[in-house]
Amino acid sequence: MNMAPEVPAILVLGPPLVFKAYESDFSQKFNFLKPWEKPIPLQQFISTHSSTVKAIFCSAVSPVTSDIIQSLPELRFVLASSTGVNHIDLRECKRRGIVVANAGSTFSEDVADMAVGLLIDVLRRISAGNRFVKSAVWRREGDYPLAHKLSGKQVGIVGLGSIGLDIATRLKAMGCIISYTSRTMKPHVTFPFYPTIHQLVANCKILVISCALTEETRHMIDREVMLVLGKEGIIVNIARGAIINEKELIECLVKGEIGGAGLDVFENEPNFPQELFPLDNVVLTPHHGAVTEEACRDLYDHVCKNLHAFLANKSLECEVDM
Repeated sequence: MNMAPEVPAILVLGPPLVFKAYESDFSQKFNFLKPWEKPIPLQQFISTHSSTVKAIFCSAVSPVTSDIIQSLPELRFVLASSTGVNHIDLRECKRRGIVVANAGSTFSEDVADMAVGLLIDVLRRISAGNRFVKSAVWRREGDYPLAHKLSGKQVGIVGLGSIGLDIATRLKAMGCIISYTSRTMKPHVTFPFYPTIHQLVANCKILVISCALTEETRHMIDREVMLVLGKEGIIVNIARGAIINEKELIECLVKGEIGGAGLDVFENEPNFPQELFPLDNVVLTPHHGAVTEEACRDLYDHVCKNLHAFLANKSLECEVDM
C-alpha cells in the first residue's frame, strides 16, 4: 500500500506578530509547528521534529542560531517576518546552502512614516505638549516653551535602502535638505553622498538611522558622532537599537550634549533606558514602526506567496544576499 507523502513542516519561532494576527488563515494553508504550545524546552521540541522541518518562519526577536540550524538536517529555507536579518546566522545558512528571505519593502512606507513622525514630534514637542496639557500644567505655568520648525533642516540619512529613500523623499517634500551615507553611492539619487558617517554628520544637524545592523554598523553612532552633531542635533532611529551606543546616547542626552532623540528601537529590547523617561526632548516608541494593519495584511500575503513558492520549488521573493 502506498503511503501518503509527509507534509513538510514549517517551524514558527517567535511567533511573529503577523502569525498571531492571521494564525487561523495560515494554519489552513501550511503545516506549522508551534513550540510555545508545548511545555518543553525549545531545543527538545526541535529535536522531536528535526526530521520533518523544511523551513523556519521567525520573528525579528527570535534568534535562528547555528545550534538551531545544525539541529535541523532537512532545513532548506528561513523566512524572516522582518526586513532585518541580524538575528539569523547567515554564515551557517550559507555553509548549509539554506536560502534566507526577508520582508523586503513590505514595511518601507510605514517605517518611513514613523521616522518622520518621530522627528516632527521631537522638533515640535508634540508628546511633551500632550503631557503639558493633560497634567494641567498649562493652567498653572502658562505659555509652553518654544519648539523648532522642520523645513530647512539639514538631515543626514544613514542607509539609503528602500526605507531610507522613502524617508528622504518625505522629508525633501517637507523642505528639508537631504544628504546620505550608505555602503555605496546610489547612481540614480541626486542627494549629496558622503562615504563615511563622520563626513555625513559634519554636514547635518539631524541623523535618521535606517541601515542594517552588521558587525560594521554596530555602535557606529557613538559619542564622537554625537558631539559633532552638537547641542541642537537630533537622532532618529527606526533601524536597530545596537547601531547606536545606547550608553553613550543616554549620557549625551542627560547632559544636554545633543538636542533630542526619537527612538523606536533599543539595544536590549524589550528593556527601555529609564534614564530617558523624564526628558521631554526624547520620544520613545515600542519598536512599532512597521506595525500597521495594512502592513500586516501585506506581510501575510508576502509570507504565503513565498512559502507556497518554496514548497513548489519555485523562485522566491526577497532573497537575502549572503
